[in-house]
Amino acid sequence: MKKISTVEEFEQVVKENNRFLFLKHSTTCPISAAGHEAFSAFASSHEDIPSYYLHVQDSRDVSNYIAETYEVKHESPQALLFEDGKVKWHASHWNINEDELSKNVAH
Repeated sequence: MKKISTVEEFEQVVKENNRFLFLKHSTTCPISAAGHEAFSAFASSHEDIPSYYLHVQDSRDVSNYIAETYEVKHESPQALLFEDGKVKWHASHWNINEDELSKNVAH
C-alpha cells in the first residue's frame, strides 16, 4: 500500500494502473481504523491489485478531487475500486471488510 498526498500523485496512479484499489482513511475515526485494518489485510493477501490510500485530514483536496471528478459522494472511510479510469465499486464505513472486498474486488 502506498500513501498518496497530492492530486498529481493520484493522477499518476490513474495513468499507470488500469485497475487499482484506493482507501480514504480518517486518522481520528474508530470505524475508519477498522476499515483501514481490513483494507490492509486484503491488500497484503492480494498483491496483484495495486493499493493506495490517503489520510483525509492531510489530503482533503485529493479526497474532494476524487469525489468531484469521479462523481462518488465523499465518505470516510471509503474504499474505491478503479477500473479503466472509472470507479467500478465503492463502499464505506462498516462495509469495508475483507468479505466485501473479496466479493467485489478479487477475481
